[in-house]
Amino acid sequence: MATLFCDLLFTFIIFYQYASTSAGKLPCRNTCGPFPINYPIGVEDGCGSPFLRRVFTCSDSGEFHLRTPSGIYAVINVSYTDPHILVMDPFTWRCNGGAGVSNAVAVVPFSLDTSTPLRLSTLNDYLFFNCSDKEVIMEPKPIFCRRFPEQCDSICDTGSYLCRNLPDCGGVAIGASCCAYFPDGSESLRMMLRHCSGYAGVYWRNVAAEFQQPEYGIRVDFDIPATGACNRCQNSGGRCGFDVATSEFLCFCRNKNTTTHCKDDGGFPHRQAIVVGTVTGVSVAGAFAGAAVWYLKKFKPGAAVSHGVQSNENRLF
Repeated sequence: MATLFCDLLFTFIIFYQYASTSAGKLPCRNTCGPFPINYPIGVEDGCGSPFLRRVFTCSDSGEFHLRTPSGIYAVINVSYTDPHILVMDPFTWRCNGGAGVSNAVAVVPFSLDTSTPLRLSTLNDYLFFNCSDKEVIMEPKPIFCRRFPEQCDSICDTGSYLCRNLPDCGGVAIGASCCAYFPDGSESLRMMLRHCSGYAGVYWRNVAAEFQQPEYGIRVDFDIPATGACNRCQNSGGRCGFDVATSEFLCFCRNKNTTTHCKDDGGFPHRQAIVVGTVTGVSVAGAFAGAAVWYLKKFKPGAAVSHGVQSNENRLF
């Protein structure tokens, strides 16, 4: 009897310590390595926008990734003032690394899930190398293409500024033909790679007022929904998320979930929900107090206990 009671007490202490450290913590993390994680992005299920559910991940070592139908890509930057992320496709060619111009024949080109609110930025440029002149229209784009770009959609521009000034190459020729083309979708990108030996993604980074600098990477834009509920939640110290079963909005607070905000200001009714995955010290203490009362009643002095023999009186289950 004494041994069983000691085991029960030890288990209570362990659960109480867990509850003490768990209570008061927000369930949605706000950083992943050096990157801030804010709405609508979330790296845990139920956090952020339901339209971006399971799109972003964060490893235990703080590596931030984007998941798409074409693969998993490292995020190298994220901005919420000019909402976008930058990802690096390891199979694209770069002067300072990456795949060679002849190593992309079997590569699955970067693509996005069209069911998400993510989209390729118009600030991206794609450079294709060693394309077949029998299958790809390669020529310098006429000047009128600047005013009527829709009339030049099928041309891979050999007169592109980037082909003559590849980032990080220092003006050194790469020994391959080059043309610039912005694909309308992932299918047109796949078509290009069937007839070209490699490609590079370049985006134009804003470095000063009215000045941009080309860098390797693929820019993906997103919108931040203007929701009053999320604003109230964040202003009250909570983090925006959703119910994983219904996709309804939830505000994650330090000790509860609500459908509005964390602080009651009298203006909005609360509908409190249980914080999934967290246990408070009070609930744990209550549970073990109940178990202790049951134990003392079950094994009160004078109760018949047959050691080594299981009967209806000493059965635990």
